Amino acid sequence: MQMSLGLIARHLPLMAAPWFMRSGAPYLVHPIVEAHAAEFQQAAPTGSFENAAAMRVPRAAHTATALSNARVLIAGGFTTKANSAQGGELYDARTVRFQPLPPMMVLRHSHSATLLPNGKVLIAGGYGAGNATLAAAELFDPTTGRFTSTGSLLASRAGHMAVLLDNGKVLIAGGVGPEWSFLSSAELYDPATGTFTQTGAMTELRESHTATRLLDGRVLVTGGHRGRRADIMLYTSAETYDVRTGQFSRTGDMRVRRHKHDAVLLRDGRVLVTGGSDERDSDGAYTSTELFDSRTGTFTPGPAMRLARYKHNGTSVLLPDGSVLVAGGASQAERYDPAAGTFTLVGGAVRLNGQFSAAAPLDAGGVLLTGGYGAGRGPTVETWLYRP
Repeated sequence: MQMSLGLIARHLPLMAAPWFMRSGAPYLVHPIVEAHAAEFQQAAPTGSFENAAAMRVPRAAHTATALSNARVLIAGGFTTKANSAQGGELYDARTVRFQPLPPMMVLRHSHSATLLPNGKVLIAGGYGAGNATLAAAELFDPTTGRFTSTGSLLASRAGHMAVLLDNGKVLIAGGVGPEWSFLSSAELYDPATGTFTQTGAMTELRESHTATRLLDGRVLVTGGHRGRRADIMLYTSAETYDVRTGQFSRTGDMRVRRHKHDAVLLRDGRVLVTGGSDERDSDGAYTSTELFDSRTGTFTPGPAMRLARYKHNGTSVLLPDGSVLVAGGASQAERYDPAAGTFTLVGGAVRLNGQFSAAAPLDAGGVLLTGGYGAGRGPTVETWLYRP
């Protein structure tokens, strides 16, 4: 995928990569992450990460989707022009290798990938050729190993959120549209018909938000922002989507304005919201967390993480024992124990890239973390395996 540095600078204003320059010098990992890494170096680790097989091409802002038979679909992401034809690849945990796939229908990054009840994966939107937001959607069929077209989104968008609903449809909400327009619109994909239809709009224009399906079937949307640079506005606001009515409604506000954060559903029905940042991006990355109680519609402060982290949406994984692995957004992962209410650094002599990686759960509590940028490096082929 050929991307201009201008687009990357606008979409990812504080990218840490050796080929991305600010004021004529490489922009490296921000000092907050480095300071916290040093401060907590002696913390007792929980589980460990190890280096795994390399992907076939470097990627960031891609997706990783766990399939059946111990496989993971890796799709899209930033890469170089020379590698642009290799849009997707397949990781097989049994062979511990990545396998090539036929070309995707459309090259893209900052898209969504959703596993459907029929085993196929819906890939929708994102940024494509010419730095344009996409309405195109496609399906990956694990039985054939091929990508095929499906119905198009009603609105081209990137940086949106997608959630599988209890009725088998996929809710897609928000993101960025053409010419950096910020979207509140939402739509539903029906696998039975292969079409998208409009549903109620969110109460705010949102990008860099989260969307989490609750135990009662509603979807919780938190934070994010609208606008850019001097005009950016970050939110404390949150809202829920009701599948029965097809409408969004406000719920209690978060304690902290945050975007580029992550959220994950806990076993007890609460939602853990982690990290993110303020308007300063890397210089304002958070260690703070909060917990949403769907019964009361309120957020309460959670324990602080050991490291500040942001740009880690989708890299927090609920493990079989009920704990949460927070894998992205910093050079070291950590694990949250809901019973103790504490975070513990994850061990292993590896340095994670951090921003815009993609994670997928594996059998027996393992997690595959792929690509991303950070630690002074651009999009990478590197992957890591978490072992509990």
